[in-house]
Amino acid sequence: MPKRILTGTVTSDQNEQTVTVSVERRFTHPVLKKTIRKSKKYRAHDPKNEFKVGDKVRIQECAPISKTKRWEVLAS
Repeated sequence: MPKRILTGTVTSDQNEQTVTVSVERRFTHPVLKKTIRKSKKYRAHDPKNEFKVGDKVRIQECAPISKTKRWEVLAS
């Protein structure tokens, strides 16, 4: 099965080798037929600490790295 790749914005880079990425998705509400925006935060592995707050990044699923990290940042 292929690994998922998501695009989002870095919202925090305070931790060593970790960035928090906010990924927004848009969908149409099934009853109201209105476009809704939902966002979710993912913690991703950034081994070189090269990404800063506000950067657009792509993250990919990976094997668990820590208790909360299940994603890694793809090199841009």
